[in-house]
Amino acid sequence: MRRLFLAILLASFALGQATNPGSSASSVQSIPVDQQNAQKAKALIEQAIQALGGQAYLSIQDISQEGRSYGFHLGESEGVGVQFWRFYRYPDKERIELTKHRDVVYIHSGDQGYETTYKGTRTDDPKDVSDYNRRRQYALDWVLREWLKQPGIAYFYEGTTVAAQKDAERVTIMTAQNQAVTLCFDSRTHLPVKKSYSWRDATDQQRNTEDEVYDNYRPVQGIMTPFDVTRFYNGDMSSQRFLTSVSYNKGLSDSLFVAHVSYDPDKPTPKK
Repeated sequence: MRRLFLAILLASFALGQATNPGSSASSVQSIPVDQQNAQKAKALIEQAIQALGGQAYLSIQDISQEGRSYGFHLGESEGVGVQFWRFYRYPDKERIELTKHRDVVYIHSGDQGYETTYKGTRTDDPKDVSDYNRRRQYALDWVLREWLKQPGIAYFYEGTTVAAQKDAERVTIMTAQNQAVTLCFDSRTHLPVKKSYSWRDATDQQRNTEDEVYDNYRPVQGIMTPFDVTRFYNGDMSSQRFLTSVSYNKGLSDSLFVAHVSYDPDKPTPKK
């Protein structure tokens, strides 16, 4: 009985130590510190949204762009670049026209992708569509306009850093589905300068990292717009896009995002 009493007494003492405000500063302070950390992260995100244009940015319905794009493989340039026209309607419709004749077209509508060339229109390569849909889930506007509405979002302030040769503050946002993206904001302008996320390839189970760097911001219709965007894949530059013109909310027609499949590249062409 005496041993049982001592055990109960020791357990009661331990419980008292755990709940006593003066017993362990680290255990008591961990909750408010975490809350302060999350609040700082949220405040930086709100600053960034305001710097981008506030309600004008959050109300973007469509975007029309013109510019030049360059592709890279393992960091090495793949050519002299190609002229492009891009039409985007939030949240999941996009049309890209390539070459000066605008005769190569890619359309994405929902989770479907299509390619149009001189041969006609076909469904796009499944891997390319999958890659596109993944990037869309982590797109900057998707994160700032869709992720933040979701229940169970977690915010983490990760301190100061240097991103895209700018002093920046880093924040990570994580969804309830364990999707995470890290954003770096210019310490001076509060604008996003870098976005990073990683994902695991279902085929080889390797983890890959994709980054986007935003530069050369200019005001367009009250919205701060990055005219230079550079993408990296596992640390190697994969593409660069330089805009020459941008406009917002032109009321783009539904017909821009409609594709009619006219051939199947996996089937032989019928003989005439």
